[in-house]
Amino acid sequence: MMNVGWIGTGKLGLPMAARIAASGTGVRAFVRSPERLEALRARHVVCVTFDEMAAQNVVFSSLPDDAALRQVADELIPVLRRGGVLVETSTVSPAVSAEIGKELAAHGIAYLRAPVSGNPIAAEAGKLTAMVSGSEEAFEAIRLLMASYSQAQFWLGEGEQARYAKLAVNLMLAVSAGMLGEALALARRGNVALADMLDLIAASALGSPMVVGKVGFLKAADYTPTFSGRQMAKDLDLILSAANATGVAAPLAAFMRTQFAAICARGEIDQDFIAVATVAQRLAGLGEER
Repeated sequence: MMNVGWIGTGKLGLPMAARIAASGTGVRAFVRSPERLEALRARHVVCVTFDEMAAQNVVFSSLPDDAALRQVADELIPVLRRGGVLVETSTVSPAVSAEIGKELAAHGIAYLRAPVSGNPIAAEAGKLTAMVSGSEEAFEAIRLLMASYSQAQFWLGEGEQARYAKLAVNLMLAVSAGMLGEALALARRGNVALADMLDLIAASALGSPMVVGKVGFLKAADYTPTFSGRQMAKDLDLILSAANATGVAAPLAAFMRTQFAAICARGEIDQDFIAVATVAQRLAGLGEER
């Protein structure tokens, strides 16, 4: 039977770990913040020391950025079990991920890059989408664990393919938010009510799950974050860096980065990323409509 270690129990990490625990697999997590202990215990995730967590034969990590992953990896790799698997679910750069992959290989540890698409609501429901690259054998061995929190798991290759796939998905997410904002500005300037246009878009061929899921929040001007503008800005920086490194022109990514800079300047960067849809409307001289 697999034993799972977990590090990184934030908005996504905690529900993902809890779904694995609920499936009947024991999850042993390490947390640095004492205030997180009760939240984990309530979800049947056992809190243990760092070394106990790292001793499990499969360890998952869910971390905010490159710097956090680099710091954790420096502490984690020397104590991970040889022959074990590290499943890294964060959105990080392919460059840092590749560095860590080399270090893990040198220690005899399989490495799965396994970022997910979806928000904490999807994580709670087990409806994330997992993009995976690394050892196909390791992927097949732990796929059922991933299925606890994801509705689909895509193995994409032996290297950093999952990192690029996640950045590509988030590029589409950012551009879709900006495109939605411009569409709403144009429609409102043509005297179409905001709520009517949102309902129309949601019912059309353009009504993606993201758009449909944000309609109610946009109608209410409710930007309570599930995925914040700050997080999206960080991901756009990763996207632009990866595009530059691989020789890909990414003018839409660059434009959307300026849009997130605009909401940052207004003190709104910690609101939900969909708040960027208001930028085009404000530039058109349109205020909030409810």
